[in-house]
Formats: sequence, structure tokens, C-alpha cells
Amino acid sequence: MLDRIGKYRVIREIGKGATATVYLCKADDREELVAVKLVDFGDKNRDQGKWSRRMRKLFLTEAAIAAKLDHPNIIRIYDAQVEENRAYLVMEFIDGQPLDHYCEFNTMLPLPRAVSIVFKCCMALDFAFRRGVVHRDIKPANILIGANDLVKVTDFGLALNISKEMDKDSTFIMGVGSPAYMSPEQVKGYPLNQKTDLYSLGVVLFHLLTGRLPFRAKHPAQLIYKIINADPPSASQLNPEVPEAMDRVIRKALEKDLYSRYKNGAEFAKDLSSVRFKILDDNYVAPDTTRFSILRKMPFFTEFDDIEVWEVLRFSSWRQFQDNSVLMREGETDSRFGLIVSGTAQISVGGRLLAELGPGEVIGELGYLDPTHARRSATVLATSSMAVLEISPSALILASEECLEHFRGQLISTVVKRLVRANEALAAQGEEVMLPTESGFAVASGIDLELLPDTPPRR
Repeated sequence: MLDRIGKYRVIREIGKGATATVYLCKADDREELVAVKLVDFGDKNRDQGKWSRRMRKLFLTEAAIAAKLDHPNIIRIYDAQVEENRAYLVMEFIDGQPLDHYCEFNTMLPLPRAVSIVFKCCMALDFAFRRGVVHRDIKPANILIGANDLVKVTDFGLALNISKEMDKDSTFIMGVGSPAYMSPEQVKGYPLNQKTDLYSLGVVLFHLLTGRLPFRAKHPAQLIYKIINADPPSASQLNPEVPEAMDRVIRKALEKDLYSRYKNGAEFAKDLSSVRFKILDDNYVAPDTTRFSILRKMPFFTEFDDIEVWEVLRFSSWRQFQDNSVLMREGETDSRFGLIVSGTAQISVGGRLLAELGPGEVIGELGYLDPTHARRSATVLATSSMAVLEISPSALILASEECLEHFRGQLISTVVKRLVRANEALAAQGEEVMLPTESGFAVASGIDLELLPDTPPRR
């Protein structure tokens, strides 16, 4: 543990990234605490090569650009020192959390607060652009939230000084940024302007309001394809609390066509403000995690991400049934299906018992998988008090692509497993058959019989 960095006494480490460590420090000549970002260029005996030179450029860029940006929503820089093997940046200390802390569904902010935070970011980016600076790496981790929703945009190390000529600007490095938040022109490696930051901030807004990114993929190439070609889902469909007017704001921020996107942060902020003042209810109740915890432990949801489980809770109904209640009746037309959360049920066809099912089992899935035969093929009767997660196809169709894919996969797997068990049960009632083997025929019972070769009869 370091004791000092220059004239700054180290109190504790408060953050660590791939290239730098941030410490909480106290200056000998300053009353308030400061954050010191330390970049180690490596052992001087080691070949540092391009990495060391690039790190020095990024550090000096952040120091020079931040010195130009005196704005209440941009982190203040007090000092910058470059030494032979290291460099450090001294900035104001914000006692708070990076914005990514609030992007998980169970820690999401009330809608008015989320909009207010992005509004302040819009104004900070507008100010930076008017000073000739494009951030190029806007993401929740680079936005600090302090007490009373104090907002500070940080980490201008990848910023572009557009007042310089592009081909002479040593800080212009193609492809910088965080892939999930990059604009179409950024992933293509095109020249950038302030609109790339507004696109990235639109992704941040979507993430804050829905708890998920607009474009997700298992592979970088697939993610890039979606960013360039796919339309983002509707935030209001993923989170019913989001007004449809916000969908229009997000769509404009995420426009792939530069001419259709917001031209500056002030314009983005104005539209956000108009939606914000239409939101009358500032009362917010944090989501109950009890039901999430129950579903999370069920094998059915093993392949679902946490955010997809929260999504399921949003569009489904949690229903209670008493003992001897009929949940589904044979012959009825209905395509809703359910997942037994607790309790047990009997499945019968034509008044005859087919199966007994318990927690984690699916009921009524055939009507959803084959809508052309939506009539119930069986009756489901509760044999104890039950809790059932009921899902309507009309609600499920609004789910995210990933959630839908997982549902279909699990339901098809359920049907296949039941078909295999049904085949085994039917086979147990069938007649034994002769099956070919290498040496002849065998009865299906498992007893091998060998047929003797033909021999001429004795005379």
C-alpha cells in the first residue's frame, strides 16, 4: 500500500481499472479530500513500447482537456504530474457511486431521478462540445453520482479535441470506447463528432430505464451487427412505467442516421425536460425481491439472465389457487400457460389421471406452442394450495428477444421430455417385438436369442 503520491497522503484505495488506480488522498496544503488517479507506466527496465507511449498521451490528454472544462457536472482537475515511470491526476473527490450501480433492475432509480441525471449529462456534454471536446467513452462507469444526485462526468482520457486537425491530433485513436455504448459510426471507425456522445448517452438512458442494454449479443461481431443494423426495442414495453413519449426521445438519440439524431446536448436535454415534467408521480417503491429469489432458484430459469427473470415478473401474473380449484379445463379455448411455483396439481384427460405435477413444472404449454390447437387437451386440478406464475402469449410477445428465445427453448424441452416419458409408458403396455442383432434377432425384452444356421434335415 502506498503512503504518499507526491505531496498527497494516501488514505485508501477507492477504485481500480485496467490502466489506473484511484486513491483517496489528503493534500498537505488543501483542506478537502481529493481523488488521485495513478497510472504506472511499468518497470523502466521492461520494454514498454507503444503501450507506455499511448498511456502517456491518454493521461496528458485527460489533464489538458479537463483543465478546459469548468462545469458543475464535469469532474474538476486540480493537478497533474508526469514522472519517468508513472503519472498522476488530482481531482475532486465525489463520495458516491458510478452510475452503473443503478443499471441493475433491483437497484434502478425512480424514473424522474434517472431522467434528471441524464439531463445533467446532456448539459455537461453540450458544454464540452462548445469547448471543442468529444468524450468518446460515455458509459455508466464514467458518470459519478453523489449526494442529492450530484452528477459528474469523468474520464476524459479518450476524449477528442476537435479544434485540432483530425490527422494531426495525436489523441485521435480509432475504435476507442466501450462496445455496448458505441455509436454506429464509432464501431465503423468513421470520424466522430459530438453526436457520438449523444448516442452513447441514449444507450445509458435506455439502460437506466429498463435495466438492460438496447443491443446485446453473445459475440462482438453479432453486437456490432445489431448496433449498425437493428432497431432498439421499445423501453416502454420493457418497463411499463416508462411513458411512450420517452420512446421517441430514445429513438432520436439512437438514430443511426447522423442527420436525424440530436444535433447537440441542449436539444436532447430539452426533449428530456418536456417528458420529465409530464411525469407526475415521484413516489417510488423498490421492487420486491422475494419472488425474484424464488424464480431464480428454479431449473426452468437456469439459462435466463437476472434481468430476464425480472422481465418475466413484469409481464406475468402471480396467481394463488385453493385446494380443489380447477386451473385449466379440458376443451376450453385458452393459450395461457403457467409455471407451478408451489403446491401440487393433477393432470387428467377424459376423467382419467395422466400425471401429478409439482413446483417447477409447466402447465398448459401446448396451447402456446401450437396456437392453431388452442383448446385445452387436459384438465389441471389443484390438489393443495398453489402459487402459479401465469403467462399470457399477448404479454410474452412484448418480451425481449433473449427472453423469448429462452422461453421457447425451455417449453420445447419440457414437451420433448414429456413425450419421451409418454413413449416409455406406452411401450411398457405394448407387445414384445423381434429386433435385428449382429448374430440374428432378439426379443425387445433384452434376452438375446441366436438363430441356428439352416442345416439339411436328416433322412
